[in-house]
This record gives sequence, C-alpha cells and structure tokens, in this order.
Amino acid sequence: MLFPFLTVIGLLPLVVVLIVALSKPTAGRVIGLVGALLTLVYTGGVIAYTKLTGTSLAESVHWLPIIGSSYSLDLDGMGLVMVALTVLLVPMVLIAEWKTGLGQTGRLSSKAFVALVLLVESFSLFSFLSFDLLVFFIFFEATLIPMYFLIGGRSAQGTAGAKAANKFLLFGLAGGLIMLFAVVGTSVLSARTGAPSLGFVDLASQDLGNSWTVKVVFVCFFVAFALKAPMVPGHIWLPDAAAESTPGGAALMVGVLDKLGTFGMIRVCVGVFPAQSQWATPVILVLALISIAWGAFAAIGSKNLMRLIAYTSISHFGFMVMGIFALTTQSLTGSIFYMVSHGLATGALYLVVGYLIARRGSARVDDFGGVVKIAPLAAGFTLVAGLASLALPGTASFVAEFTTVAGTWSRHPVIAGISLLGVVLAAVYILWTYQRMMTGPVTDDVAEHVKTDLNWRERWALIPLVAAIFLLGFWPRPVLDEIAPTATHYMTVAAASDPVAPIEEGR
Repeated sequence: MLFPFLTVIGLLPLVVVLIVALSKPTAGRVIGLVGALLTLVYTGGVIAYTKLTGTSLAESVHWLPIIGSSYSLDLDGMGLVMVALTVLLVPMVLIAEWKTGLGQTGRLSSKAFVALVLLVESFSLFSFLSFDLLVFFIFFEATLIPMYFLIGGRSAQGTAGAKAANKFLLFGLAGGLIMLFAVVGTSVLSARTGAPSLGFVDLASQDLGNSWTVKVVFVCFFVAFALKAPMVPGHIWLPDAAAESTPGGAALMVGVLDKLGTFGMIRVCVGVFPAQSQWATPVILVLALISIAWGAFAAIGSKNLMRLIAYTSISHFGFMVMGIFALTTQSLTGSIFYMVSHGLATGALYLVVGYLIARRGSARVDDFGGVVKIAPLAAGFTLVAGLASLALPGTASFVAEFTTVAGTWSRHPVIAGISLLGVVLAAVYILWTYQRMMTGPVTDDVAEHVKTDLNWRERWALIPLVAAIFLLGFWPRPVLDEIAPTATHYMTVAAASDPVAPIEEGR
C-alpha cells in the first residue's frame, strides 16, 4: 500500500498523547476524547474500505534482516475484531472517567490518566496488528508501562495500590523475560531452516522440528501468555490490580490488555508451534478447567466488587483457552468471539459498578442494599452487564460460550462437560451478588450516600457497549463470518481436522 493505513491506526492515539501533554488539564480531557473518537471513526472507515474493496492493507518494511525481522502489519479476522473492540472501549472509558483525578489527592491527574489510556490503546493496537514476532513482543511488553501507572499512579508509595502495581509489573516483566528467551530461540530455530524469519506467515510455513528445544521454546511462549491472560496459577496479580485500578482502568486492562494472552496463544503457539500445541493440549485443557472452576468459586466468595469481576474474568479466560487448544474450527471461532464478547460485558460491568462505588464510597458487596429503589437505571445496567457475563441467551456471551463449549465437545466431551460447571456457577455469583446489592429494603448507608441515578454522561459510556452486546447476541453472523477464515487458517496450519460424527448403525 502507498499509504500506511494500519500504521496510522496505531499512531493516532500516540499523536493525541503528545497534544494532551502540551495542553491544559481541562482541554486535555476534551482533546483525548476527541482523539479516541477520531481513532474509532478512522478505524471504522479503514475496515469498511477493506471489506468493500477487498484490498489488502498489509505493510512490511525490512528492519533487522540478520534475524529475519521486519516491521510487518496486517489485518486478519482475529486482529480486526480485537482492533474494533479496542477502539470502541477506549472512548467509553474516557467518557466514564471524565472526572478522574479532579479534586483528588492522588498523584495521577486527569490529563495523565487520559494520556496513559491512549498509550495503552496505541500499544495494544500495534500488538493486534503485528505480523512479526519481534514487533509483537515489543508492543506486547510496552503495554506494561502505561498500565503500571494506571494501577498505582494515584497511590502513595507503600500503599495497596503501589503494591498491586508492583505485583502487576513483576509478573509482566517475568513473562516478558521468558518470552524474550523464546523469541531468540525462535530466531535461532528459524535460521536452521536456511531462511531466518520472524514473520508469522513465514514461520507458519517453516518446519521448526519437534525436538525438546522446540518444545521448551513453545512452553516459554505459553507461560508468558498464560501469565498475561491470566490462568491459574499465574493469576494472582489480577484481583489486586483490578481492585486498585479505577473502574475504567480495570475495564481496559481486563477487556483489552489481558486478551493479548489468548491472542498470542493463537497467533504464536498454534500458528508457529502447531505440533507442540497438540503435544501440550492435555495439560493445558486441565489448567483451563482449573481456571474456570477456581475463578468461579473465588468470585462467589469475594466481598469486593472489583475483585469479584476480576475472578469472573479468570473463569472466562479458562473457557477461551479451552476453546483454543481443543483445536476445532468451531471452538477456535468461539474463543475469538469470546474475546470480543467478554471485553464488552466486563467493560460495561466495571464501568457501572464503578459508578456505584463512587456514590457509595465503598466497593464491598455487603455495603449495598436496595439500590434498585434509588438508582433503577444503575441497577438495570448492572443486571444487563451481569446477565451478559453469565451468557444469557440473546447476549454476545451466549453465542461465544455455546460455540466454544460445543466445539470442544466434538473432540473432548469430558472436558466440555466438566466446563459446564462454570456456566452454573456464573449464575450463582452474578445473581446472588445482584440480589444482595440491588434488591430488598434500602439500607441506611445506601440512602445516605446513593442519592442520584446515572446522569447522561454515565449513560452514554454504557449504551454503546450494551447495544453491541445485544447486537452481537441476536446478529452475530457478520462477526462470526469475519472470524471463521482465521479459525480455518489456524486449523490448516496445525494440520488439524474437525472430528467427524460417527455414522449411525444401519445407515
């Protein structure tokens, strides 16, 4: 392409960050939101252009030929839906957090918050667009920096917020070091084939072998992505990070940033190491089941709303990983769709819960009661986002979860059957939490602190997300049609075929 359309998608938020940095705080918030909306509109236009014209927007510039690395960007179905989720969620976060930092004693100003959110957006977009392993690694790791300050930037040194941020950073850096070793190993393995390359397309066509060296490199990649996702036992940083973030920061972290883990499992683990992915499948599926159950039970026992949603996400990531490594076209399609639906539902849930926490002055579930009588809109949005999280039919999460479990069932019926425990437990932790918070008599503390329902700004941060949840729930076909070729491609790369149903006796 003569014009770098994809590079501009990632650069737009960075340019806005520079403008925000030079502006006054009030103007910075406006400029940041306008920039995020501009990125949304531009990205929508680029996607529409590719669909209407069938034009490939792939970009590739030789960068480090000695190791076969190029600055390569492309937009396949999986990258497209994740880019779309990112550019939609970011402006909603900025609208919801419009007053973040104003009149507060923390170190993170409203202008700094906007700049950090846009940095996360830019680095995430480049990660989803990258088609070179080294480029992907660089932006994958770069997301740690702004997210670290979003988690702990408003907290004094030594407080829970600073400790949560440090834990997030340590787990992220540990995963990054492991992944860097794997990137170097992949470069060496690729060079042995006679044509060194770190491009995903080239790596998929090369036979890297099936030695123990290759398996070690694969395990390193998987561990790095499992820490990001996160999966049990590398999940312990997420509840603390979510509890100490602003609701918008948590929505961005869980809704977009953590998807780099599952995204990488497909792009790198399955796409570059297909034989090793199948070799490790039994262990990974067991870990996925543990994550599903652990996250669900922890959510039921959690008394803090922000931590509760984080635990539910650990359970949902278990479903995504299960679908990826079940290696059927249906389960892969479902997992990719799950990444989108989870981002919408969890993003909406964090934002509306954040509104309630700000009013009540507490994140404890037991500190609420009877909210529906005072703030019916807030209670209604909480119920909708919660029902979407538990995969109620008619929501995007139902399509994702059903497709993922059904696809897994065709190859691993026992694993899929056990995973249904997570579906049942989801109804418990969502409906029980809603009952305790929203129904019953209005408590004295709620009556004293929760005096207003959602205003128009708060509603407009939620309406697009809720609309997308129902739109994809009732009309998922356009997104599924976009994802399906990607799932088929990775099935081909993995040399995997869908299970064939046995022919009935007598036919």
